[in-house]
Amino acid sequence: MLILTRRVGESLRIGDEVSVTVLGIKGSQVRIGVNAPKSVSVHREEVYDRINEEKSKNSEGIPNNPEKNAL
Repeated sequence: MLILTRRVGESLRIGDEVSVTVLGIKGSQVRIGVNAPKSVSVHREEVYDRINEEKSKNSEGIPNNPEKNAL
């Protein structure tokens, strides 16, 4: 894992098309902005994990909404 130190207003680049900027720091929270093309998905980790769970369930043939599929 690469560990970097950035101050508010400073950025880092990921490849040629993605930049991450520190927008603010308030207590233990850091606000970041991600600038990426629409073809690059950007999610919080917990959302990304939920998306992958749904994909896994769907690929195993488990309906994601059993009540809707029971009709």
